[in-house]
Amino acid sequence: MTGLRWGILATGGIATSFASDLRTAGLDLVAVGSRSQASADAFAAKFDIPRAHASYEALVTDPDVDIIYVSTPHPMHHAGAKLALENGKHVLVEKSFTLNRAEAEDLQRIATERGLLAMEAMWTRYLPHMVRIREIIAEGTLGEIRAVSADHTQRITADPEHRLNALALGGGALLDLGIYPISFIWDILGAPTSIQATARLMETGADSEVATVMTHASGAVSTSLSSSRAAGPNAAAIIGTDARIEIDRVWYTPTSFRVVGHDDTVIESYASEIDGRGMQYQAFAAEGAVAAGDTAGALLPLPLAESVAIMGTLDEIRAQIGVRYPSEESTHG
Repeated sequence: MTGLRWGILATGGIATSFASDLRTAGLDLVAVGSRSQASADAFAAKFDIPRAHASYEALVTDPDVDIIYVSTPHPMHHAGAKLALENGKHVLVEKSFTLNRAEAEDLQRIATERGLLAMEAMWTRYLPHMVRIREIIAEGTLGEIRAVSADHTQRITADPEHRLNALALGGGALLDLGIYPISFIWDILGAPTSIQATARLMETGADSEVATVMTHASGAVSTSLSSSRAAGPNAAAIIGTDARIEIDRVWYTPTSFRVVGHDDTVIESYASEIDGRGMQYQAFAAEGAVAAGDTAGALLPLPLAESVAIMGTLDEIRAQIGVRYPSEESTHG
């Protein structure tokens, strides 16, 4: 590891989980920034962080910070990451990476020009069980992959003021929940060559359920389902001609899976045994990329170019289901 000094931008629930895992992993968490001194102080006290800043600007100009984790709501990802990059900091940006592809491309441009790492915090890609799954696929155990399916379905509050239900905050099931199965499908099958999407919209105009059917260059098909109003199995499957992988609930967190032959014999079983929630693995990967000089993230399980392209897939899904965010209306008319 490089011994990078971490700062956290914003102090919400996901930042709490990340800070906890950084501490579990023994990584160097040195600063936090919030929009209020009280919030920054409380967060710093909880995680024994030496410096608490009362603004994001103060955090990104802290000379003792090397890399910043951006954990604001989706519409603020671009601004927070841009602020950090323009002040010479590497960034790990919560998923979805930005609100849309145009914002993602802008961050990619800035990071490339400045030789900095900009990485999406899609922590699932870095978990040990997913590392093993990619190894099994590379070994050819599954044969030809014909289909992939995954869901991310939760029962979350119906309160129209809640962040997840507010279009102005990038609300809706797709960017919060659907990003997981869509990114998973990209991981296994690559870019879709065709996309069909359907959705149910809530009273606020945000999407509460989104389903996709996609085809891919190999001819394989994929299906995904996300919901913020009902809890489903939260399972995933990769189906090949010789075997399949069944990933248990909750597939996008540290979990177990089985490799099952076409005759239903179990070829391999895997169970995750890790400390903490598992968000530290993406931090390890970020530090490793910087140490290797791979600021483009080409060697990561999720390269920056792929994060940008995935935002394009989400844009197309939103176009099909009729969801636009207020900031897009003001920008594009």
